[in-house]
Amino acid sequence: MMQIQNAPSIGEITECARKAGEIAMRYFRKTDIDVANKLNDSDIVTVADKECDAYIRGFIASHFRDHSILTEESGETSGNLEWRWIVDPIDGTTNFFAGLPFWGISIGVEYRGTTVMGVFFMPATGEMFHAVAGEGAWLNGQPIHVSEETEMSRSVISTGFPVDKNVNPDNNLDNLAAIMPKVRDIRRLGSAACEMCYVAAGFLQGYWELNLHEWDINASTLIVRESGGVCTRFRNDRGISVVCANPKLHDTLLALLAREPYRP
Repeated sequence: MMQIQNAPSIGEITECARKAGEIAMRYFRKTDIDVANKLNDSDIVTVADKECDAYIRGFIASHFRDHSILTEESGETSGNLEWRWIVDPIDGTTNFFAGLPFWGISIGVEYRGTTVMGVFFMPATGEMFHAVAGEGAWLNGQPIHVSEETEMSRSVISTGFPVDKNVNPDNNLDNLAAIMPKVRDIRRLGSAACEMCYVAAGFLQGYWELNLHEWDINASTLIVRESGGVCTRFRNDRGISVVCANPKLHDTLLALLAREPYRP
């Protein structure tokens, strides 16, 4: 990436994510962690989410005080319109609260509306993913690339379900039914950023989900694309609905996904 005035370095972003991860790990698998519902029982926030959010916002304010920030827990903070940080302090909070390791700190940095750097750190597994626009993607310092698989029948595909799945029939079950018979298997890991990064690393051959938010997918979209993958937003009426895969499987997977709301 070309040198841009007032730009953070990827090292600064990864260090911020690592420090936030240390905060989260103080609470991981503790039985007395504070938790509250946001929308419903499927949409929760913990004290760790809030403390990680506060740390990351403080880091940005102290190092790049005029940059804009969008985080899941605090919303939008206005600032320099050229720079914006997109943060999910813990993506996969349900996993975090349940003691499952598939969660992490997601930080994307936009310059003039385009994501130029992305980091996703999974403290419980020690996996640090990062990407820089035009320079590639890495896992723990090693370059990564999407899978070379060409056949759906030999592919492991991941998905997730929206938090309003109990009241809205447009809840992804139609897509699951269409895709399940055509693949080796389906996984549901519970963190969009994790699943997208696992596509980037070639551990999964594809991923799709409905009703996500910018903080869920901003950093990991860059990581997928810089690893040679393709990400498409396939609906505009259900939050951010995204499908990711290697170039050889992407169009096949996309063609199986419903483009309109499910109507029973």
